[in-house]
Formats: sequence, structure tokens, C-alpha cells
Amino acid sequence: MRPLWLCWALWVLPLAGPGVAMTGEQLLGSLLQQLQLSEVPVPDRVDMEELVIPAHVRAQYVALLRRSHGDRSRGKRFSHSFREVAGRFLASEASTHLLVFGMEQRLPPNSELVQAVLRLFQEPVPKAALHRHGRLSPRSARARVTVEWLRVRDDGSNRTSLIDSRLVSVHESGWKVFDVTEAVNFWQQLSRPRPPLMLQVSVQREHLGPLASGAHKLVRFASQGAPAGLGEPQLELHTLDLRDYGAQGDCDPEAPVTEGTRCCRQEMYIDLQGMKWADNWVLEPPGFLAYECVGTCQQPPEALAVKWPFLGPRQCIASETASLPMIVSIKEGGRTRPQVVSLPNMRVQKCSCASDGALVPRRLQP
Repeated sequence: MRPLWLCWALWVLPLAGPGVAMTGEQLLGSLLQQLQLSEVPVPDRVDMEELVIPAHVRAQYVALLRRSHGDRSRGKRFSHSFREVAGRFLASEASTHLLVFGMEQRLPPNSELVQAVLRLFQEPVPKAALHRHGRLSPRSARARVTVEWLRVRDDGSNRTSLIDSRLVSVHESGWKVFDVTEAVNFWQQLSRPRPPLMLQVSVQREHLGPLASGAHKLVRFASQGAPAGLGEPQLELHTLDLRDYGAQGDCDPEAPVTEGTRCCRQEMYIDLQGMKWADNWVLEPPGFLAYECVGTCQQPPEALAVKWPFLGPRQCIASETASLPMIVSIKEGGRTRPQVVSLPNMRVQKCSCASDGALVPRRLQP
């Protein structure tokens, strides 16, 4: 039998409307339908304090997140030049590092972020250190590296959001790449003046238990103190200039939407942390870019309208959509556990003009 979260991902739900913005109530209704619930559950606060998201659940969530980002950038051209931002380690422990990136004025005006990549240089492990750990099997010689976005709230508390995760071998060295596009998207939604972008990098065992290897402690990444700046943490920001690529379908963020605006896709951020029903229930993500289709479409000549009377006015609608992966808390058999779900058609990927009554080729992503 397939895991239940995969079965949920096969449901198909309609968008809010041809060009209507997604609301919190519609998102809640979709989530309740996916989980086959009639009302919002109220998780026990004590259970939530003790709840730990297992590695395999994190891996499922990251896999769906990567798939969503891969579909998002398909067909796009990266800019020939990208901006590198050197990061510094604000704090460092044996297996956890906090990277800080100054981001203000790093993203060019009138541009669209296509991808953000974190590059960390894994230092080679000295042979003497490997010898002290004895003979390591291929599985025990691996460690899991996890990247999370860290936000400091107004009350001083911290909130981390899982961004990417991958396995590395202690026998390897060189640059390791992580997709942190979602973290930069989150950062862009913060109120100005925005604080620096903070990424928490942790190195953990791949497997737990009494027989688990401690080889993960051998994984080290170069910090700002690397000789001559070699191996410093780097954040690559790949952007598109909307003056050249405005035909991609995204609205100009600097121009207000008016009656004369041509059909385009406009950013719309849904903040789940601001919705009471999501508190202690939705564990990831803290919010997401849903987008919406706005603007007008050029109408056909009156002669064509007479020829095809069954076609209504052309409207700006969502022609391509993507799913939204989530981690929610589920109570089964008296215990609370995290569960991965995927809500189809939650993010608008592309807007097109179509007549009411005409068939529109839509690419709906599970």
C-alpha cells in the first residue's frame, strides 16, 4: 500500500477562479478536504512542544519543494551575470552554523528572482581523523546537511523553516550546492528595513540508534576565515531583467495595476503565520507566493464574435499551476506526528488570455 501522503497528492482541486486571488479561507478548505477533516484540529500544546520532525519526513517535504522549484524555472533563461554575496558565520557549534548575508540592494530593481543557490565548500578530512573512526561503510560514512531559514520575530523568539537537505560523504571535498530560493522569497516578504538573510546549516547523522556512526562530525565547511577568501560561503542570485523578459508573463513590480494593464502574473504572498487556524497545525512552510492573474486581454474583432457567439470575452486566467507541499501535525492513535501533504494547484505559474467557453490547455501539476 502506498503511503497516505502520496494518495492525497493525486487529488485535483480547482483554483479560486480565472483571475481571483487565493484567500486563506480557500486554502483552509482545500487542506481540510485533503485530510478529510470537517473542522480544524486543535493540537495539544504539550504534544507540539515534544514533536520532532523525523529526517524521512523532512526529505519528503524537500523533494516536493525541489520539484516545485524545478517546474517553476523550466523554460526560463538565467541572466548571464549573477551576484555573489559572501556570507559570514555569526555563530558556530560542533554541528550547527549560522550564516548571515547582507541582502539590501543585492537584488537589481525591476528584476525577478529565478533561483538562489547556496554554495558551501566541504573541506577534506585528514587521513588521521578518518583512521581514528576505523573502517566506515558507505552508509555510515555519510552525513545529512540541512539548511533552514532563520527568522527572528518581533518578540525576540526564533522561527526556522526547512529549505533544503542533502547527504554528503566524509570522503568527499569541494563545493556543495543547496537551493535556497524559498528562503530568499521569504526574506523578500519581510517589512522594510529588512534584516540580513540568516541561514542555519546543520550537520547530523544519517541514521540514529546505538550503532550509528559519529562520522558526521568529520564534515566541515570553510568559513569566512578561509585563506585568501577561498572557500567562503557564497550565495548566488540568478535574476531576470523584466525590461528584457517582461513577456514571460510577470507584472512589473514597480508599476501599479490599472485598467490598461495587460494580462500578467502578480506576486501575492500568503502569510500562514498570520492565520490563527494554522497555528501549531501547519509546521511548514510559514508562508508562500501564490501569485494571481491580473490585467486585461485584447478582445477579438466584432466579426469573430459574431462567427463564434458561444465564446465569451477573453479573460486573464491561470493556465499553469503548481502544488504546495506542507508539513502538518496529525493525531492518530493518541499520538501526534508530522505528515507531508501536497495541495495541488495552489501556485499560479503562468497567466494567459482565453475566452469564456474555449478550451484552454492547462498544465496542472500534482
